[in-house]
Amino acid sequence: MPISLFSLFNALCPKEWRSRKVASSIPYGLGERHRLDVYAPRKLKQPVPVVFFVYGGSWSDGDRRNYDFAGRAMAALGYVTVIADYRLVPEVEYPLFLEDCADAFAWTVAHIERYGGDPNSLALMGHSAGAYNAVMLALHPQYLERRGLLDRICCMVGLSGPYDFMPFDGPISLRVFGAAPDPMGTQPINHAKRASPPAFLASGDKDRIVYPRNTKVLAAKLRREGGIAVEKHYPSLGHPHTLLALSIPGRRLAPVLADVARFLRQYL
Repeated sequence: MPISLFSLFNALCPKEWRSRKVASSIPYGLGERHRLDVYAPRKLKQPVPVVFFVYGGSWSDGDRRNYDFAGRAMAALGYVTVIADYRLVPEVEYPLFLEDCADAFAWTVAHIERYGGDPNSLALMGHSAGAYNAVMLALHPQYLERRGLLDRICCMVGLSGPYDFMPFDGPISLRVFGAAPDPMGTQPINHAKRASPPAFLASGDKDRIVYPRNTKVLAAKLRREGGIAVEKHYPSLGHPHTLLALSIPGRRLAPVLADVARFLRQYL
Protein backbone atom coordinates (compact mmCIF):
# COMPACT_ATOMS: atom_id res chain seq x y z
CA MET A 1 0.00 0.00 0.00
CA PRO A 2 1.55 3.32 -1.03
CA ILE A 3 2.14 5.65 1.89
CA SER A 4 -0.31 8.18 0.42
CA LEU A 5 -3.17 5.72 1.00
CA PHE A 6 -2.61 5.52 4.74
CA SER A 7 -4.69 8.67 5.15
CA LEU A 8 -7.68 7.05 3.46
CA PHE A 9 -7.23 3.79 5.33
CA ASN A 10 -7.02 5.61 8.64
CA ALA A 11 -10.13 7.68 7.88
CA LEU A 12 -12.18 4.58 7.07
CA CYS A 13 -10.84 2.45 9.91
CA PRO A 14 -13.23 1.81 12.83
CA LYS A 15 -12.18 3.53 16.04
CA GLU A 16 -11.13 1.53 19.09
CA TRP A 17 -13.84 2.25 21.69
CA ARG A 18 -11.41 1.35 24.50
CA SER A 19 -9.08 4.20 23.53
CA ARG A 20 -9.18 7.97 23.18
CA LYS A 21 -6.94 10.71 21.88
CA VAL A 22 -6.06 12.85 24.88
CA ALA A 23 -3.77 15.43 23.22
CA SER A 24 -3.26 16.68 19.67
CA SER A 25 -0.54 18.71 17.99
CA ILE A 26 1.53 19.21 21.15
CA PRO A 27 4.85 20.96 20.36
CA TYR A 28 8.04 19.22 21.44
CA GLY A 29 10.26 21.65 19.51
CA LEU A 30 10.15 24.85 17.50
CA GLY A 31 9.55 23.53 13.99
CA GLU A 32 6.33 22.84 12.13
CA ARG A 33 7.13 19.11 12.14
CA HIS A 34 7.85 19.10 15.88
CA ARG A 35 4.34 18.07 16.94
CA LEU A 36 2.95 14.95 18.60
CA ASP A 37 -0.32 13.30 19.60
CA VAL A 38 -1.06 11.27 22.72
CA TYR A 39 -3.50 8.37 23.08
CA ALA A 40 -4.64 6.66 26.27
CA PRO A 41 -6.92 3.86 27.44
CA ARG A 42 -10.46 5.12 27.90
CA LYS A 43 -10.54 3.81 31.47
CA LEU A 44 -7.32 5.05 33.06
CA LYS A 45 -7.13 4.83 36.85
CA GLN A 46 -3.37 4.88 37.47
CA PRO A 47 -0.13 5.56 35.57
CA VAL A 48 0.37 2.91 32.89
CA PRO A 49 3.35 2.00 30.68
CA VAL A 50 4.04 4.07 27.58
CA VAL A 51 4.57 3.11 23.92
CA PHE A 52 6.46 5.64 21.79
CA PHE A 53 5.49 4.77 18.21
CA VAL A 54 7.42 5.95 15.12
CA TYR A 55 5.82 5.71 11.68
CA GLY A 56 7.70 5.04 8.44
CA GLY A 57 7.70 6.54 4.95
CA SER A 58 11.24 6.07 3.62
CA TRP A 59 12.37 9.01 5.80
CA SER A 60 10.80 11.33 3.22
CA ASP A 61 7.05 11.09 3.81
CA GLY A 62 4.53 10.66 6.61
CA ASP A 63 2.09 12.40 8.93
CA ARG A 64 1.28 11.35 12.48
CA ARG A 65 -2.45 11.95 11.87
CA ASN A 66 -2.53 9.05 9.40
CA TYR A 67 -1.57 6.59 12.15
CA ASP A 68 -4.44 7.22 14.53
CA PHE A 69 -5.41 3.54 14.11
CA ALA A 70 -2.01 2.44 15.43
CA GLY A 71 -2.09 4.84 18.38
CA ARG A 72 -5.58 3.71 19.30
CA ALA A 73 -4.69 0.02 18.94
CA MET A 74 -1.84 0.35 21.43
CA ALA A 75 -3.91 2.50 23.78
CA ALA A 76 -6.69 -0.09 23.73
CA LEU A 77 -4.13 -2.62 24.99
CA GLY A 78 -3.68 -0.44 28.05
CA TYR A 79 -0.74 1.79 27.11
CA VAL A 80 -0.44 5.54 26.84
CA THR A 81 0.86 5.97 23.30
CA VAL A 82 2.76 8.84 21.69
CA ILE A 83 3.07 9.40 17.93
CA ALA A 84 5.30 12.27 16.81
CA ASP A 85 6.05 13.88 13.49
CA TYR A 86 9.72 14.44 12.66
CA ARG A 87 11.52 16.32 9.94
CA LEU A 88 12.01 14.47 6.68
CA VAL A 89 14.43 14.32 3.77
CA PRO A 90 15.14 16.65 1.95
CA GLU A 91 14.31 19.26 4.61
CA VAL A 92 16.95 17.59 6.77
CA GLU A 93 19.59 14.94 6.24
CA TYR A 94 20.68 11.95 8.31
CA PRO A 95 20.88 11.91 11.31
CA LEU A 96 18.64 14.90 12.09
CA PHE A 97 15.42 12.91 11.77
CA LEU A 98 16.81 10.66 14.52
CA GLU A 99 17.61 13.70 16.65
CA ASP A 100 13.98 14.81 16.25
CA CYS A 101 12.73 11.42 17.40
CA ALA A 102 15.09 11.60 20.38
CA ASP A 103 13.74 15.07 21.25
CA ALA A 104 10.16 13.78 21.05
CA PHE A 105 11.10 10.87 23.29
CA ALA A 106 12.69 13.30 25.76
CA TRP A 107 9.43 15.30 25.80
CA THR A 108 7.61 12.04 26.52
CA VAL A 109 9.78 11.23 29.52
CA ALA A 110 9.38 14.77 30.88
CA HIS A 111 5.63 15.23 30.33
CA ILE A 112 3.80 11.93 29.84
CA GLU A 113 2.86 11.60 33.51
CA ARG A 114 0.27 14.34 33.13
CA TYR A 115 -1.50 12.15 30.52
CA GLY A 116 -1.51 9.05 32.73
CA GLY A 117 1.72 7.49 31.51
CA ASP A 118 4.54 6.07 33.62
CA PRO A 119 7.81 7.77 32.53
CA ASN A 120 9.81 4.90 34.02
CA SER A 121 8.16 2.23 31.86
CA LEU A 122 8.60 2.98 28.16
CA ALA A 123 8.80 0.98 24.95
CA LEU A 124 10.03 2.16 21.57
CA MET A 125 8.05 0.87 18.60
CA GLY A 126 8.05 1.54 14.87
CA HIS A 127 7.21 0.27 11.40
CA SER A 128 9.52 0.30 8.34
CA ALA A 129 11.72 3.43 8.43
CA GLY A 130 10.05 4.14 11.77
CA ALA A 131 11.28 0.79 13.06
CA TYR A 132 14.77 1.84 11.99
CA ASN A 133 14.39 5.10 13.93
CA ALA A 134 13.02 3.39 17.03
CA VAL A 135 15.68 0.67 17.06
CA MET A 136 18.48 3.17 16.46
CA LEU A 137 17.31 5.19 19.47
CA ALA A 138 17.40 2.03 21.55
CA LEU A 139 20.77 0.75 20.31
CA HIS A 140 22.93 3.74 19.37
CA PRO A 141 24.26 5.72 22.38
CA GLN A 142 24.50 8.96 20.39
CA TYR A 143 20.83 9.75 20.77
CA LEU A 144 19.39 8.82 24.16
CA GLU A 145 22.43 8.03 26.28
CA ARG A 146 23.78 11.58 26.04
CA ARG A 147 20.32 12.83 27.03
CA GLY A 148 20.44 10.57 30.09
CA LEU A 149 17.43 8.59 28.84
CA LEU A 150 18.75 5.24 27.61
CA ASP A 151 17.90 3.53 30.90
CA ARG A 152 14.23 4.50 30.45
CA ILE A 153 13.74 2.00 27.60
CA CYS A 154 12.28 -1.27 28.83
CA CYS A 155 11.95 -2.88 25.40
CA MET A 156 11.61 -2.22 21.67
CA VAL A 157 9.30 -3.40 18.88
CA GLY A 158 10.31 -3.32 15.22
CA LEU A 159 7.86 -4.18 12.43
CA SER A 160 9.33 -4.72 8.95
CA GLY A 161 12.35 -2.57 9.72
CA PRO A 162 15.66 -2.16 7.82
CA TYR A 163 18.51 -2.94 10.21
CA ASP A 164 21.34 -4.21 7.99
CA PHE A 165 21.17 -2.77 4.46
CA MET A 166 24.69 -2.01 3.34
CA PRO A 167 25.91 -1.48 0.69
CA PHE A 168 23.75 1.50 -0.21
CA ASP A 169 22.73 0.38 -3.67
CA GLY A 170 19.07 1.40 -3.85
CA PRO A 171 17.67 4.89 -4.53
CA ILE A 172 16.30 5.33 -1.00
CA SER A 173 19.36 4.12 0.91
CA LEU A 174 21.68 6.06 -1.39
CA ARG A 175 19.69 9.28 -0.98
CA VAL A 176 19.28 9.06 2.78
CA PHE A 177 22.54 7.43 3.91
CA GLY A 178 24.94 7.70 0.99
CA ALA A 179 26.64 10.85 2.34
CA ALA A 180 26.90 9.65 5.95
CA PRO A 181 30.47 10.16 7.21
CA ASP A 182 30.33 6.84 9.10
CA PRO A 183 28.33 4.39 6.94
CA MET A 184 28.83 1.49 9.35
CA GLY A 185 27.41 3.61 12.15
CA THR A 186 24.11 3.99 10.28
CA GLN A 187 23.34 0.28 10.64
CA PRO A 188 21.38 -0.78 13.73
CA ILE A 189 22.92 -4.25 13.62
CA ASN A 190 26.34 -2.77 14.37
CA HIS A 191 25.09 -1.37 17.70
CA ALA A 192 23.51 -4.54 19.07
CA LYS A 193 25.04 -5.61 22.36
CA ARG A 194 24.33 -7.63 25.49
CA ALA A 195 22.83 -4.63 27.29
CA SER A 196 20.38 -3.83 24.47
CA PRO A 197 16.72 -3.73 25.53
CA PRO A 198 14.62 -6.85 24.83
CA ALA A 199 13.37 -6.76 21.24
CA PHE A 200 10.30 -7.97 19.38
CA LEU A 201 11.18 -8.07 15.68
CA ALA A 202 8.64 -9.07 13.05
CA SER A 203 8.43 -9.24 9.29
CA GLY A 204 6.18 -10.53 6.52
CA ASP A 205 7.60 -13.27 4.33
CA LYS A 206 6.14 -11.55 1.25
CA ASP A 207 7.90 -8.25 1.97
CA ARG A 208 9.87 -7.13 -1.09
CA ILE A 209 10.53 -3.58 0.15
CA VAL A 210 12.43 -4.42 3.33
CA TYR A 211 13.46 -8.03 3.06
CA PRO A 212 12.82 -10.33 6.05
CA ARG A 213 16.54 -11.03 6.36
CA ASN A 214 16.81 -7.67 8.18
CA THR A 215 14.68 -9.06 11.01
CA LYS A 216 16.52 -12.39 10.98
CA VAL A 217 20.05 -10.98 11.17
CA LEU A 218 19.32 -8.40 13.88
CA ALA A 219 17.48 -10.93 16.02
CA ALA A 220 20.37 -13.36 15.59
CA LYS A 221 22.95 -10.70 16.45
CA LEU A 222 21.09 -9.67 19.61
CA ARG A 223 20.86 -13.27 20.76
CA ARG A 224 24.50 -13.89 19.90
CA GLU A 225 25.47 -10.93 22.07
CA GLY A 226 23.48 -12.37 24.96
CA GLY A 227 20.42 -10.18 24.57
CA ILE A 228 16.72 -11.03 24.20
CA ALA A 229 15.07 -11.10 20.77
CA VAL A 230 11.62 -12.47 20.03
CA GLU A 231 11.41 -13.06 16.27
CA LYS A 232 8.19 -13.48 14.29
CA HIS A 233 7.64 -14.08 10.58
CA TYR A 234 4.17 -13.97 9.05
CA PRO A 235 3.93 -16.05 5.84
CA SER A 236 1.03 -14.15 4.23
CA LEU A 237 2.09 -10.56 4.95
CA GLY A 238 3.83 -7.99 2.77
CA HIS A 239 5.58 -4.81 3.85
CA PRO A 240 2.66 -2.59 4.98
CA HIS A 241 0.63 -5.42 6.43
CA THR A 242 2.57 -5.86 9.66
CA LEU A 243 1.35 -2.34 10.47
CA LEU A 244 -2.16 -2.67 9.03
CA ALA A 245 -2.62 -5.83 11.11
CA LEU A 246 -2.74 -3.62 14.21
CA SER A 247 -6.05 -2.15 13.01
CA ILE A 248 -9.49 -3.63 13.68
CA PRO A 249 -10.09 -4.80 10.08
CA GLY A 250 -6.46 -5.87 9.65
CA ARG A 251 -6.36 -8.29 12.57
CA ARG A 252 -7.75 -11.08 10.44
CA LEU A 253 -4.53 -10.97 8.39
CA ALA A 254 -2.18 -12.20 11.12
CA PRO A 255 -1.90 -12.09 14.95
CA VAL A 256 0.61 -9.23 14.96
CA LEU A 257 -1.20 -7.21 17.63
CA ALA A 258 -1.66 -10.26 19.86
CA ASP A 259 2.03 -11.14 19.54
CA VAL A 260 3.12 -7.58 20.31
CA ALA A 261 0.74 -7.47 23.28
CA ARG A 262 2.18 -10.71 24.67
CA PHE A 263 5.71 -9.35 24.37
CA LEU A 264 4.86 -6.00 25.98
CA ARG A 265 3.09 -7.70 28.90
CA GLN A 266 6.30 -9.57 29.61
CA TYR A 267 8.84 -6.76 29.26
CA LEU A 268 7.00 -3.47 29.76
